[in-house]
Amino acid sequence: MAHILVVDDEPTIVKLLTFNIEQEGHTVSSATNGTTALEIASEQAIDLIVLDLMLPGMTGIDVCKELRKQENYTPILMLTAKDGEYDKIIGLELGADDYMTKPFSPREVTARIKAILRRVEMSPTEARAGKTVETVIEIGTLRIDRERHTVYRAGEKLTLTPKEYELLCFLAENKGKVFGRHHLLDVIWDYDYAGETRIVDVHVSHLREKIEEDTKKPRYIVTVRGFGYKMDDVQ
Repeated sequence: MAHILVVDDEPTIVKLLTFNIEQEGHTVSSATNGTTALEIASEQAIDLIVLDLMLPGMTGIDVCKELRKQENYTPILMLTAKDGEYDKIIGLELGADDYMTKPFSPREVTARIKAILRRVEMSPTEARAGKTVETVIEIGTLRIDRERHTVYRAGEKLTLTPKEYELLCFLAENKGKVFGRHHLLDVIWDYDYAGETRIVDVHVSHLREKIEEDTKKPRYIVTVRGFGYKMDDVQ
């Protein structure tokens, strides 16, 4: 089972989440501030972080930003009392994998944790339908190794977040097919984000920065105006 780090400045919430997560068979470490959370995440093997946005001093946004700066791509479930679209988008732009607002049901938190861990362990297609897919996908200078969860461009290994990897794999598996933003939200994020299609655009932009030679003239992930995105067959 997984090792989960719970970060919240409210001891009652930490205690509640710890109890419910441990009931699912996971091991739990906890922190009540961002500095301690960073230390634990850097020193221990953490499989997922439940991270409160409004922490004293170093906020959850700061923690998320620093982890990604260190190329630590541990999945993050962000918690906050704020429900504004701006706060949600900022968290997801920085690399959070999921987002929940307070108050929340502990059962819903454990369900989200289970879904995130499942998506990390399984490829998008495997998670959806058990469909047999290519172990290695090669498009242009891109090489996606599904067994090792690695991506190379012209022989250079790329560092992708879990969501960037899932999105790239899905588009590569379905090379040439056009997918709308709402469809990609449903497939990659696994539940309804109430039409927040900007999340898709942000992740596509981040992917392009890593796989394209010229982001202004993308060759791999192409925008089909009025419809969405597709992976082109680059030779």
